[in-house]
Amino acid sequence: MTLSTSPSPTPAAPARGRPALLLTIVLLAQFMSLLDVFIVNVAGPTLQAELNASGGELQLIIAGYTIAYAVLLVTGARLGGRHGPGRLFLTGLALFTASSLACGLAGSTATLVAARLAQGTGAALMLPQVLSLIQLTFAGQARIRALTGYAAVVATGAAAGQLAGGLLVSADLFGWGWRAVFLVNVPIGVTLLFLVPRGLPLSRPAHTGRPRGLDPTGLLVLTTAVTLITVPLVLGQERDWPLWCWLSLAAGAALAALLAHHSTRLAARGGEPLIAPRMLTSPGMPLAVLRIFLTMAINGGNLFVLSLHVQAPEAAGGLGYGALRAGLVFLPASLAFGAVSLLWRRVPAHRQPALPTTGLLLSAACLLACGLLLRDGADIGVPTMTVFALTGVALALAYGPTLTGALALVRPEDAADASGVTMMTTQLGMLTGIAAIGTLYLDRGDPWPAMVALALVATAAAAAGAVARPATRVKRR
Repeated sequence: MTLSTSPSPTPAAPARGRPALLLTIVLLAQFMSLLDVFIVNVAGPTLQAELNASGGELQLIIAGYTIAYAVLLVTGARLGGRHGPGRLFLTGLALFTASSLACGLAGSTATLVAARLAQGTGAALMLPQVLSLIQLTFAGQARIRALTGYAAVVATGAAAGQLAGGLLVSADLFGWGWRAVFLVNVPIGVTLLFLVPRGLPLSRPAHTGRPRGLDPTGLLVLTTAVTLITVPLVLGQERDWPLWCWLSLAAGAALAALLAHHSTRLAARGGEPLIAPRMLTSPGMPLAVLRIFLTMAINGGNLFVLSLHVQAPEAAGGLGYGALRAGLVFLPASLAFGAVSLLWRRVPAHRQPALPTTGLLLSAACLLACGLLLRDGADIGVPTMTVFALTGVALALAYGPTLTGALALVRPEDAADASGVTMMTTQLGMLTGIAAIGTLYLDRGDPWPAMVALALVATAAAAAGAVARPATRVKRR
């Protein structure tokens, strides 16, 4: 089975060589880098104590990676389209691995913040190439399977990061303490660096035509807009949302509108904007971007609230769990999300377009049930863990089919743009969910208001999808 749109762009010819090895390399790198977004959260208290870091410094250590990553994603995608996704993947992987080592060896907060920014830069060069390589290597059913695997990896990375962080901090490998959450990347990265020349093409694909321009104006405007949006989202809650946060968000939104205007005018003159307007207006893409943003906002907000609630002291209304037990709480949702992301294609073809709406409605019901079960400091038992697992199922139904439907038949020449935009949307969605829903929880110390808000977001996203269903259909080949 494969998703198709009409009219159908010419699919990329499957690449020669070892597609299975390529997919293994890029998905493992994707998973490793996603872990790094969340794994540091669990190690935060230990890290702060050992480095004597202030609250603001700890925020920069945790957020520096995400800020650099989100800001440079689209730029990394365009550089991959210009110089070859395999070559940029290798460059980003090398930087990510070296900076992970620097993080693990850091002796001061300033060194660690700088290394985290470098880590985020390496991820921004490496990760947009994952979707581009999938788009350029696979076609038909093989592409659908590859994108399904990608969706499963993206979906489980957050919960797996919490679990891995708890395991590594609790195990205290070789006496490394918090350093283990960074040093664990080094052997994985070195192994992947050895495999990349054997599994990935390191030259620019011949069928993509001449290299596209970099659009320096668009690059400057996009980078500034994303920076203005991500910084207050990451730091606003810690600083009690001062006026500069709101002004920064407003300026970022204004620059995003300016970028859209610039891109449209440049394309009309025959130029090459940073983000091709035809990609953003392709069938199903606008709705897919909205759904991806909202689904990841739900996912990020949910994980953030639950992570805070289960580790908060009982005197503050939390459950007082340790790092390992807190990580294990997320295992059912992670496993369910991964399993459903791999299996949803077995749903009859004529029912697949309804999966995202169904998943969002189910997630709304699960979030409300979760909030009710956790009210008044109730402990986590079998019913709550069951609801967690069902939430994983629901969000997988919302995310996987949406991403696959939007990207399965994107034009090969637009693969880099689509990769950067969808990944940036994923990051901004999670940051928005953490900022907005985290504020609700921290103001009350009770998960119920946050879960109600998340349920309302899920219901609104489902309604929007039902009204504006993308013009896609599923057919058999």
